[in-house]
Amino acid sequence: MPQLPAPDYPDDVRARLEADAREIIARYPDSRSALLPLLHLVQSEEGHVTRTGQRFCAEMLDLTTAEVTAVATFYSMYRRKPSGDYQVGVCTNTLCAVMGGDAIFESLQDHLGVGNGETTDDGKVTLEHIECNAACDFAPVVMVNWEFFDNQTVASAKRLVDDLRAGTQVEPTRGAPLCTFKDTSRILAGFPDEREGAVEASGAAGPASLIGLRLAKGETGPARVVHPRGSGAPQDEPPHDPSPSEHLSSHDAPQDTSASDPDHPAGPVAEEGE
Repeated sequence: MPQLPAPDYPDDVRARLEADAREIIARYPDSRSALLPLLHLVQSEEGHVTRTGQRFCAEMLDLTTAEVTAVATFYSMYRRKPSGDYQVGVCTNTLCAVMGGDAIFESLQDHLGVGNGETTDDGKVTLEHIECNAACDFAPVVMVNWEFFDNQTVASAKRLVDDLRAGTQVEPTRGAPLCTFKDTSRILAGFPDEREGAVEASGAAGPASLIGLRLAKGETGPARVVHPRGSGAPQDEPPHDPSPSEHLSSHDAPQDTSASDPDHPAGPVAEEGE
């Protein structure tokens, strides 16, 4: 059966959201550019993007509900079903996985009794595995409502979700103090975070992630020339500026290959069947 049109918000809620929506739309020269923050706005109302929220966005921006739905279903930050006060995301991308992210995610599923994208019965925690959070310096990383909890272990991650469910205050490793997912969505919609110290809180990257920035600024020490093994050159000579004929790493130095070294051809060393 076709779905009936989505119900509207109650009058008081509609009036409040319209005022907020007009403030958001006024920031953009083209009203449809306000769709992403408007989706965060309606998500802050109910904790996920409902059909009513999509209808509201469409009406405010003179779009079709199909156009709004196409965007709302594309981005994973927009929830399409009721979710918890705290979105607990465990990074399971390469480095975090190797450092223990997979074990943390599996243990939390067992500990909370939920699967990926599911919410605990008390409505407090939604668990999901997420892709890279650009915090590899601190792997394995768990995020709660997009705030960092670095260098996690199975034990510390279990304590974290237990504290969230118990209402115990927890502090992110970096970044602003933790707030609920609805509050986070309103901040993402572009409204100021008025909590004391929240804006000033730092979520800076670690030293390894900032190496590229330092290189771009020219903040580097002298280059060290590393000669290929077996070249006969001394390995512990002091750093110096390389000449055009030298290489910064032995990985860059010319190496004998099967095409250039007749003594080491490519291919099998024995005839087939031997």
